[in-house]
Amino acid sequence: MIGASISGVTFISVPGAVLGNKFAYFQMVLGYVVGYLVIATVLLPLYYRLNLVSIYEYLAQRFGFWSHKTGAFFFLLSRTIGAGLRIFLAASVLQLVIFDAWHVPFWATAIISVFLIWVYTFQGGIKTIVWTDTLQTFFLLSAVVVSIYLIKNELDFTWFSMTSAVAESAYSQIFFWDNIQDSKFFWKQFLAGMFITIVMTGLDQDLMQKNLTCKNIGEAQKNMLWFTVTLVIVNLLFLSLGALLYLYASAKQIALPAKTDMLYPILAFQHFGTVAGVAFLLGIIASTYASADSALASLTTSFCIDFLDANKKDEQTRKRLVRYTHIGFSVLLVVTMLIFKWVQEVYPQGNVLQSLFSVASYTYSPLLGLFAFGLLTGRQVRDAYVPFVCIIAPLVGYRLATNAPVLLGGYQFGFEILIVNGILVFIGLWLVKKNV
Repeated sequence: MIGASISGVTFISVPGAVLGNKFAYFQMVLGYVVGYLVIATVLLPLYYRLNLVSIYEYLAQRFGFWSHKTGAFFFLLSRTIGAGLRIFLAASVLQLVIFDAWHVPFWATAIISVFLIWVYTFQGGIKTIVWTDTLQTFFLLSAVVVSIYLIKNELDFTWFSMTSAVAESAYSQIFFWDNIQDSKFFWKQFLAGMFITIVMTGLDQDLMQKNLTCKNIGEAQKNMLWFTVTLVIVNLLFLSLGALLYLYASAKQIALPAKTDMLYPILAFQHFGTVAGVAFLLGIIASTYASADSALASLTTSFCIDFLDANKKDEQTRKRLVRYTHIGFSVLLVVTMLIFKWVQEVYPQGNVLQSLFSVASYTYSPLLGLFAFGLLTGRQVRDAYVPFVCIIAPLVGYRLATNAPVLLGGYQFGFEILIVNGILVFIGLWLVKKNV
């Protein structure tokens, strides 16, 4: 789960974002902790009690056919965009440091990346993914530790002086309480982190199917507890690495790249030496595969169960559906990567982590609204209207966020727009509820 949660986005974007945001991201990480507690105490017992294969089957049991399909659709949309973005980031790094020198076009890099993921996810299934993710996560964290160790030596730090240098640097500020309009304001970050965790983990088939492989609810909750503790430590490690990267660049008078996502790969390959370059390469490949393989498997599972009813077919038919679906989503991920490549060329600025959370604030909000309405109320809805509510509400939220500086006296929404969108979906469902 650590490998699937971190991905290449965290591996590159979190350290890079330290320049503009300092350690503000850790405020979101604290929100993650509360979100994981909600998952462990509310959602996991629900999924185990209903014995679900796809968690969106809950929506079918609670509301009906169209609610089920709507929830599954928004997961497929969200996870396809998120997985495509993660693989694109890693492929861009590989293109920059390796394949450009070999004159390999980016479209070929994209196909090779997804093909390798397709091979072992299709052959091995979820059990293979769990074991390979464990190995990949080891390489990912090893790469970070090696990078920190090499920077320590390059700057003649001891472990103690290095820790002090990070703590005393201008980058290490965690809490921002002063300006509610600032995107780094504590409660914005904390609440956004809490709800992003609930939707991107607890309402996400990808990470939940790993928990559902545990033999009982107690094991699943224990898994979630240790995952939470580990993730906090890992994210603090990535933020510390980011501060060290900028301290190193300053000490060596190295010009910063225009795109902060490229700072870590450029330093690793051009300034840290061969060991760091190899460690970084292993880390970025491991982090990408650890998240992308489980995403591809979960997309296949959700589509086969939620749309094709594969669990109700005979064995031969089920295997055929799984095979074709697996191939279909692999092709879709390649197309998504090529679209991101085009967008990057048109809009070269930006941070991938921020882009990922911004997209999630709209595509995951229907899931937040649907599950919240199902769990917090006993009311039924007019099922046929649910797709319209889940499309219109995020559009209204987008208009609100766009015009907020004018309508709300200069206030600018950050990732907390996810909460607003979820509330709008909840209100929409209340408006189409059945009269008792």
